[in-house]
Amino acid sequence: MAAIALMCVAVFCFSLLDASAKMLVGVMGLPVAVVIWMRFVVHGVLNVVIMGPHRLARLMASSKPGLQLLRALLLSGATLFNFFAIKHLQLDQTAAVFFLTPLVVAALAGPLLGEWVGWRRLLAIMTGFLGVLLVMRPGFGGIHWAIGYSFCSMFSYALYSISTRYLAAHDPSEVTQFYSPIAGIVCLAPFALASWQWPTELAHWLLLMSIGVYGAFGHWLLILAHRQAPAPTLSPFTYTGLVWMTVFGFLFFGDVPDVWTLAGGLIVIGSGLYLLYRERQRGAVS
Repeated sequence: MAAIALMCVAVFCFSLLDASAKMLVGVMGLPVAVVIWMRFVVHGVLNVVIMGPHRLARLMASSKPGLQLLRALLLSGATLFNFFAIKHLQLDQTAAVFFLTPLVVAALAGPLLGEWVGWRRLLAIMTGFLGVLLVMRPGFGGIHWAIGYSFCSMFSYALYSISTRYLAAHDPSEVTQFYSPIAGIVCLAPFALASWQWPTELAHWLLLMSIGVYGAFGHWLLILAHRQAPAPTLSPFTYTGLVWMTVFGFLFFGDVPDVWTLAGGLIVIGSGLYLLYRERQRGAVS
């Protein structure tokens, strides 16, 4: 139950991150590379400040450093592809593809982690995704070529989630959190500096800094959640992002929810409540 709550708050942070990023690259016109790089730089700085510079040697002492770096690369790839996608697409279109993540995680967690889902939970996951498709149906009238970016982002994030769960059994949360932004900071620095564009207003600076805060806090909660529950159990609760995407789309971009959003939202919420019930039943049995 605690892990599910942590996951829901993490998804709220990621929804804020996406809405802010769309504002920065789609409305304010900042280069994608600059926004992504600053997102990871702020994330990394927060890690050092909060955990303490004197602990750097301990934070870098991973039992699986290669996998930690691979996980960081997967996070960088997911962020990069997602920011390119939201530059060209509406939030509902990118969200529709991203919500495939639980199905991919459920499919891969069995052979990769040995965490197989039962048929009831798999059916609930599929039902939730059908609800998402119902919500997003109007947005699929004309598929933009950039939807491919969303699929790449989704698959990268699914592998990132699985690696997070695996590393939770081998490294402390602080170590995994420390490694999270490293690949983005190092690999994206040349591209960000080459296309650097100074924000012209204080509000732009604050928004640019905020995405690093949302990312750092959200991924910290994600790590804590995966230490307490298996990946297939947590992944379906990414569907709660549907609510936040609808709210932020209305507040920031004037997207008004229609009857499809309301109907699909009820299906998503119903599948989430059923998954919550199944977890309580499993807890009672164990």
